[in-house]
Amino acid sequence: MTVIDRPPETESAAAQSKEKRLVWDLPVRLFHWSLVVAFIGAYVTNRLGVAWFDWHVRFGYAVLALVVFRVLWGVFGAKHARFASFLRHPREAALYARRLLRGEAPLYAGHNPLGALMVVALLLGLSAQATMGLFANDEIFNFGPFAGTVSKETSLLLTSLHKRGFYVLAGAVFIHVAAVIAYVVVKRENLVRAMVTGYKRAEAVHPEDEITTSRLTLAATLLVVVAIALVALTSIAPVASAGGDGF
Repeated sequence: MTVIDRPPETESAAAQSKEKRLVWDLPVRLFHWSLVVAFIGAYVTNRLGVAWFDWHVRFGYAVLALVVFRVLWGVFGAKHARFASFLRHPREAALYARRLLRGEAPLYAGHNPLGALMVVALLLGLSAQATMGLFANDEIFNFGPFAGTVSKETSLLLTSLHKRGFYVLAGAVFIHVAAVIAYVVVKRENLVRAMVTGYKRAEAVHPEDEITTSRLTLAATLLVVVAIALVALTSIAPVASAGGDGF
């Protein structure tokens, strides 16, 4: 069987003629929307009261597992998911912000410099929030799995920080959503649709920046490893009890 190679100039023309190009791999997209559900779920179940505490804990575990997975995916994932592809010096973010206000900001295939800072801030904030929840307690019935590993005073301090931390995160999420809306208005780039479909307009993505694989097997393996590690870690946690310093 003879294979006829397409001339290089024909391949280039075909690449340039595409209307959209794949940028966000499926694991990143699933992570993003799963995190949205887990974050909202943790908030709602907390507001519903102590009867929903078990579900609050489950959503908290989900947030923690997703954040750990995203950090690993930032090292091993597809091109635009890797931290090395989008982390830049804060000065570049400031320059991008000034150019954005002047309507001169360039398009980025992946995260722009400001978006990259928000990704890091949210990952750090969510990991801190979920971790503090592991040590929290309500002094009555409900305890985080590791509340028994610290003193009662430390547990109560982390509980207070855990409660306040939500509002800090909510503020960051509000800024994130506002920025996405502004990006649609100013740059005419629908980032929400891109995070659903994985595709961006071809004129915003250089042909060499289009990804060809989502590395699903690797992503599934990493997620399973993270889930097993979390289950194993929480299963060996000492049981906390109400009262005194018997934590």
